[in-house]
Amino acid sequence: MSSKGRVAILISGRGSNMVSLVAAMQEGKIDAEPAIVLSNIPDAVGLDRARDMGVATAVVDSKKVKRRAEHERRVIEILRSHDIDLVCLAGYMRLLTPSMVSEFRHRIFNIHPSLLPAFPGLHGQRQALDCGVKVAGCSVHVVDEECDHGPIILQAAVPVTEDDTEDTLSARILEQEHRIYPEAVALFFADRLRIEGRHVRITAPATH
Repeated sequence: MSSKGRVAILISGRGSNMVSLVAAMQEGKIDAEPAIVLSNIPDAVGLDRARDMGVATAVVDSKKVKRRAEHERRVIEILRSHDIDLVCLAGYMRLLTPSMVSEFRHRIFNIHPSLLPAFPGLHGQRQALDCGVKVAGCSVHVVDEECDHGPIILQAAVPVTEDDTEDTLSARILEQEHRIYPEAVALFFADRLRIEGRHVRITAPATH
């Protein structure tokens, strides 16, 4: 049995952040292994990408299991069966119930395409452009009971140009998402994160 940490990645679409996380684990940049990639969409492109990378996959179809509590109960069962240490949301288009958050308290991370607490919810990039901000970006945060609300672990700023569209801004933000999400997960498994209320303290590396 491997002594490495075990990660579940939850997706609903193409899974580009999932790919960056899996690659970082497989390259030894994160002291953990991708135990399962789970989706609520049976034909999510990310599932095929995960299988191509040799990662086990699972589906709890949200169209067939429509009751939120039952859907999440099945997800939790799968995560328990894989002895998951950390759950990473990577484009998982479902709000988690308090039961799920409680089951993995301080052990669910999410990546969001804005500098939280600005522009939570859907289409953070579009919201940023609509508001005329000069700097957008992305945030990795701990998931709590509210949408895009939990303590922030890492952020990256992305300048907004005069000719930016939602697509061009999204593409530049996504590059930073692929950088900081693996960094945050690596910090978790290096035991360098301390959550104190709304603050996440990043401690110095251990010396031997």
